[in-house]
Amino acid sequence: MDRRTLLAATLALPSSLLAGRAAAQLVPANQAAAALQRVEAYMNGITTLRARFLQIAQNGGSAEGTAFIARPGRMRFDYDPPEPLLLVASDGQFLHYDRELKQPSIVPVSSTPLGFLLRPQMRFGGDIEVLGVERGNGFVGVTLRRRDNPAEGRLTLVLAEDPMELRQWVVVDGQGRQTRVTLTQIETGMSLPRRLFTFNDPSFFENEGRR
Repeated sequence: MDRRTLLAATLALPSSLLAGRAAAQLVPANQAAAALQRVEAYMNGITTLRARFLQIAQNGGSAEGTAFIARPGRMRFDYDPPEPLLLVASDGQFLHYDRELKQPSIVPVSSTPLGFLLRPQMRFGGDIEVLGVERGNGFVGVTLRRRDNPAEGRLTLVLAEDPMELRQWVVVDGQGRQTRVTLTQIETGMSLPRRLFTFNDPSFFENEGRR
């Protein structure tokens, strides 16, 4: 899929689910529980996922690449050139690595709302506070934040309903900056080599340097 087609796929998603409740259709409380159960069941059924992604920042900057998820606990975002960034989550840590500068930085997975995606089981309630459930144009959106640390930001999952499939997520960080990630060419259930995620092994960076 070329960049123009991927961008068109992103723009075709229901932005009303993401931009604010005034334009979106809120799900009544008596229906929200059923919608949340479906989303929980779908997310907890994902063991591995591979997809193309298009990432759009609040300032309009965009990048694309290939995303890998291996639940629980592992994620990798391989950005296409010329973007030098690599993001990998494993063992409770999130690696941000600049291939050109060869500079890694690491933060706890628990410090970002994306950590919700990597839990062994996603359960709404408890420490995951549901801020809203919205529906429109065949999609359902669920906005979440960590109950005991709302300042870290929030995560909105956008899923197609029939059949249910994760298509997009939006992270709003503690400073209010929004990043939207749209998935296409989604595959699930495949085998993913553990070496994709083992950045605590020194040879990981040696292999990256040969890319």
